[in-house]
Amino acid sequence: MNLPLESKIFLTPNLKICRILNGMWQVSGAHGYINKNKAIKSMNLHVDNGFTTWDLADHYGPAEDFVKIFREQRINEQKEASLEDIKFFTKWVPRPQKITRELVNKAIDISRKRMGMEVLDMLQFHWWDYQDKNYLKAISFLDDLQKDGVLSTLGLTNFDTEHTEEFLEMGINIVSNQVQYSLVDRRPELLMAPICKKYNIKLLAYGTLCGGLLSERY
Repeated sequence: MNLPLESKIFLTPNLKICRILNGMWQVSGAHGYINKNKAIKSMNLHVDNGFTTWDLADHYGPAEDFVKIFREQRINEQKEASLEDIKFFTKWVPRPQKITRELVNKAIDISRKRMGMEVLDMLQFHWWDYQDKNYLKAISFLDDLQKDGVLSTLGLTNFDTEHTEEFLEMGINIVSNQVQYSLVDRRPELLMAPICKKYNIKLLAYGTLCGGLLSERY
């Protein structure tokens, strides 16, 4: 199966992705036991059918570990060239706490080791409590890692408009913000979308089908 050309988009001039991202929240364990072999087989099936972009997080159970197994399997099967087109977007979701450069570096190194990748395609930063200003240190240290080549790109997850713009005005090179958006929940159109257009960053949407409510079968 070959997806149409319209299925791919350039998130940045150097980063081509599939418009439909494969979310790996399901392997977090919240939906029950996950069979590793079946999960890796499913990943290969998705990629072979053109769905080449993956969204995961450090706290999605074994998701990052599955990426490493998947990548090693592709290499062993002499499909290494295909890895150039396969992108993995992970997240760092720290609890509000004192943020140091060492803490950030260690967290990213853990994800790199788990995923078997020297350079992460994208690191999406998520912060829970805006009253705790340590998020400013965190994004600055992540920006340094991006400049050092450890992260190809830097994105956000579930940041509101005010704080997204705060980062952009600081000169942080943000390429995307992942938020909930669907025909039912169109809140990002009000404030977030204009800011993204102003600064030329992309919105990555989750919950687009409302958990299947907007699909043919529910």
